[in-house]
Amino acid sequence: MPFIQNRRRFMAGLAAGTAGLVASPRLALAEPPPEITGIRLAQIAGICVAPQYVAGELLKSEGFTEVEYVSSIANPSPAFAAGTIDLSMAFVAPIIVQADADMPVAILGGVHAGCFELFGTERVKAIRDLKGKTVAVPELGSAQHVFVAAMAAYVGIDPNRDINFVTHPVRDSLQLLAERKVDALMGLPPVPQELRDKKIGRVIVSSGLDRPWSQYFCCIVAANQEFVRKHPVATKRALRAILKATQFCAAEPERAAQLMADKGYRYDYSLQTMKEIAYARWRDYDAEDTIRFYSLRLREAGMIKSTPNKIIAQGTDWRFFNELRRELKG
Repeated sequence: MPFIQNRRRFMAGLAAGTAGLVASPRLALAEPPPEITGIRLAQIAGICVAPQYVAGELLKSEGFTEVEYVSSIANPSPAFAAGTIDLSMAFVAPIIVQADADMPVAILGGVHAGCFELFGTERVKAIRDLKGKTVAVPELGSAQHVFVAAMAAYVGIDPNRDINFVTHPVRDSLQLLAERKVDALMGLPPVPQELRDKKIGRVIVSSGLDRPWSQYFCCIVAANQEFVRKHPVATKRALRAILKATQFCAAEPERAAQLMADKGYRYDYSLQTMKEIAYARWRDYDAEDTIRFYSLRLREAGMIKSTPNKIIAQGTDWRFFNELRRELKG
């Protein structure tokens, strides 16, 4: 009974939080059901991807009877190309690396900006101070690694030559920063919230506050290209569910935070994340400009060879995102 009551309260809040996102009735009635009733998304660690989990119930209302979150994906980017996930939120920079490698990925639209923060010891006061320093990342090619590389390239540092990247589990990296055994790390929620709470290190860059990073999406929705080709209606319906869930996180931060707490995250850190990330502004950012910006940075960093125009031409599909920007009211 408590589970049923909690779910009813959540669904009531979900309806209230997404009430402003109403598609045109004529368009909704004309839209056919999804070509398939099952969909696979990535189970990504971190609080900032809350819309991914809020969307679970909304996906069912879009006609998906089987919604699977594929587990044990530290870096979901290669899973799109492998076909082990169909459509999912992801971090933009690693997906661009996949597109550059001619992997069959399609970036469909943006979700939010402002989730990552660069923390350092007193030896690091700005991005340029990373030169000659040691930076902890969970793995090479991870979002943390690729975002740091993009930042370094932006200020003229060669991340491959000038930064010593060391790989450690996230929990170990926090302790290493506290002990000053590494100079910096890139944090994704709940890491920034914990570092601030425990007064470990200092914020060097906040992508939610500091330009140019605050002007671009950090988290996007991507899909396997073959999935999009075969199932365009399902693609649009799934993207709509995630965008509605994004609005819910903005409109009902307490309920969204409770959902993340139910998944094992601290409620206070989750609530901070809901209130700090610009979930309500997904219409305000330009997805194509985001791809162009990060493609330039990653090319400067030597992490990709393709031009931004090639990445956009071969690795993006804005049809559904543009339609939903028109159909969904603010």
